[in-house]
Amino acid sequence: MIYTDIGIDLGTSNIVIWYKGRGVIIHEPTLAAYDKEHDRLVAFGEEARQLILRNTSGIVAIKPFKAGTISDYSVTERLMRHYIQVAMGRHMFRKPYISLCVPSGITEVERRAVVEAAYQAGARDVVIVEEVVAAAIGAGIDVTKPVGNLVVDIGGGTTDIAVISLGAPVIKDSIRVAGSDFNEAITRAIRRDHSLFIDLEQVEQVKIKIGTAVKLPKNDTFQITGRNVMTGLPKTVTITSEEMCEALHDSVTKIADAVHGVLERITPELAADITQRGIVLTGGGALLTGMTTLLEEKTGINTMVAENPSDAVALGTGYYTELMDRLGRIDY
Repeated sequence: MIYTDIGIDLGTSNIVIWYKGRGVIIHEPTLAAYDKEHDRLVAFGEEARQLILRNTSGIVAIKPFKAGTISDYSVTERLMRHYIQVAMGRHMFRKPYISLCVPSGITEVERRAVVEAAYQAGARDVVIVEEVVAAAIGAGIDVTKPVGNLVVDIGGGTTDIAVISLGAPVIKDSIRVAGSDFNEAITRAIRRDHSLFIDLEQVEQVKIKIGTAVKLPKNDTFQITGRNVMTGLPKTVTITSEEMCEALHDSVTKIADAVHGVLERITPELAADITQRGIVLTGGGALLTGMTTLLEEKTGINTMVAENPSDAVALGTGYYTELMDRLGRIDY
């Protein structure tokens, strides 16, 4: 058995790459910078984001995934090839074994296309890993045991929920509500209530500093500067965590309802396992303040955030073949 050389979490918002023996080596935006004047892609990931932030003339942003589905296959293929080559570095002469996790919302045709892109980028062989299974492994859960574990992976484009036992989902659900929806809700609220345009960098800062899924005992504040919708001039305003709680209410409630819906479908035996073991949150959206509290209120079950939740899927993708070999489910 030959185990994975490179594990790739090809997410809607970020691409995260695990390399055997080195851990997570790349965590960058799933983004490309396109030069309209010369009709070519000029940068990927963080480099692309910096070019776009500087408003470089003629450079536009291309996000190859939207709401968990591929919106631009050509860019997806180029981005994957770029990062596989970066990850392999001086070892590029040796074709790597790749485990690949893709957004759960993509179609079977898109899934095959991404696998083909990995082969075109130099893979010796490719294994597709289901996102929630990878998230569970990356969170430190031993998925090979015959017990139920409930994992909620709140990514950029989708939230994936599954009860996992013996290395596979027993019951699962996926909804197209996740981190991108949090950002859009914050952007809309600030524009509506304060007549202010702000960029994605500031939206992320607002989400981190005062974004919350539940009302907090203390109403925290945060000051931001943007462009006045009416005058086009710079404007500074102070926003509160209470405002952000209201703005995020619909999105986080949909996630909580989806988790509740999965729990309603499980057997008494699985219910006993999950009650004892709790709910595990992964993905960047798991870091939103109050998310564990909201799910505990909704389900009555202890909820915890995995260590390093943003990298959990990539970590699990890297270790997937080794664990599944123990169950006799991997054969390159």
